[in-house]
Amino acid sequence: AFWKTYVGRPETDGDRALGMGILGNSLYRNGKSSEALPVLEANLALFRRYWPHEQSILDVQTNLAGCLDNFGRYDEALVLMRGIHARKAAMFGVSHEDTIGSGLNVSHLMRQLRLWDQAKSFVRDLLPAARRSLGPDSNITLNLNVSLALALKSDPKRTRDGQSLNRRGVDETLFSSQHRRRPA
Repeated sequence: AFWKTYVGRPETDGDRALGMGILGNSLYRNGKSSEALPVLEANLALFRRYWPHEQSILDVQTNLAGCLDNFGRYDEALVLMRGIHARKAAMFGVSHEDTIGSGLNVSHLMRQLRLWDQAKSFVRDLLPAARRSLGPDSNITLNLNVSLALALKSDPKRTRDGQSLNRRGVDETLFSSQHRRRPA
C-alpha cells in the first residue's frame, strides 16, 4: 500500500505526512471514519508540530471536521468548523471563496444539529457576499440557497401560513439549483 512506502521515514518527512493525510482522507471518504479519525488526528498533530503554516493546518482541520461529521460527531465538527471559518474570514475576508465555502460547511453542521434559527441566520449573512463575489450561479452560492431552503423547510417552528410559502420557495430553489447544475 501507498502508506507503507513512507512508514520508515522520520516524522519530519513531508511525503510521510502527505501520505498519512491521503490515507486518512481515503478511509473517511470510504465510510471508515472510525479508522480514519486517529490517522487524521495524528496528521494534524504532525502539521502543528513541524509545518505550522496556518493554511495547511486549516486544510487538515477541515478534513478532520469532515471525518467527525461522517462519524456523527456533529458537535465536535461544528466547533472545529466554526474556528476554521473564523480564521479564514480573518485571513482572507468574508467575501473570499474559501471563507464562504467553510461557511457552507458550518451551515450543514448546524442543520445536522437541528439549530434551525442559527443556520438560517448564518446563511442569510453569507448569501450576499456569495452572490456578490462568486455570482448567483456558482455551486457554493447555489448550495447556500439549498441550505437555507432546507433549514426553512425543516424548522418545526415555522408558522402555518409560512409553511406553504416556504414549501413553494424550497421547491423552487431546489429545482433551480438542480437545473443550473446540469451541463448544457
